[in-house]
Amino acid sequence: MSNERKQQIIKAANQSFATFGYKATTMDHVAKAANVGKGTIYNFFKNKEQLFQEIISNLLSEMKTQAESVIDDHKPLKENVHLALYELLQYRRSHQLTIQMVQEAKEMGTAAVQEALANVEGLITAYLREKIEQAIERGDIRPCHPEMTAFMMFKLYTAFIIDWEERHQPLEKEEIMHLFDEYVFKGLSPS
Repeated sequence: MSNERKQQIIKAANQSFATFGYKATTMDHVAKAANVGKGTIYNFFKNKEQLFQEIISNLLSEMKTQAESVIDDHKPLKENVHLALYELLQYRRSHQLTIQMVQEAKEMGTAAVQEALANVEGLITAYLREKIEQAIERGDIRPCHPEMTAFMMFKLYTAFIIDWEERHQPLEKEEIMHLFDEYVFKGLSPS
């Protein structure tokens, strides 16, 4: 019963954060949406920040699962990076909470939201760094600075998927892969 109640609260809080944003969500909103007393929430979470961190932790776990679902160790790094980044950024674009977070970070600069987005970026770049290190060890790409390369890949992919679309027609998946190959992987080629 206790775990059920906690999941009910998390689900209600997730919906509230996704609808109203972090700043506008109150524990009263969450209690009402979860159909519990406000005091019940405090049995599981000491404050709104801790509740939000729980939701972000779940989000990061979901994102990692999404990325891993498309990775194939028999494919070259460039295909896996493309598939994983495309999957992650599509997930981010379609997930209401992340959409709300990006908007709130841009418009209001809410510190908790900016930190959560930094955690999302950190998860993605750490995942990429690991794949880059493995590719270097196998000789698939030339030696490079894995963390910096992962950061650059993430930022470039984000620019192709999100920033470009603010003023242009969306790029097709194959077009993004071609551009990524031209701008990134030809430079990392071992020969």
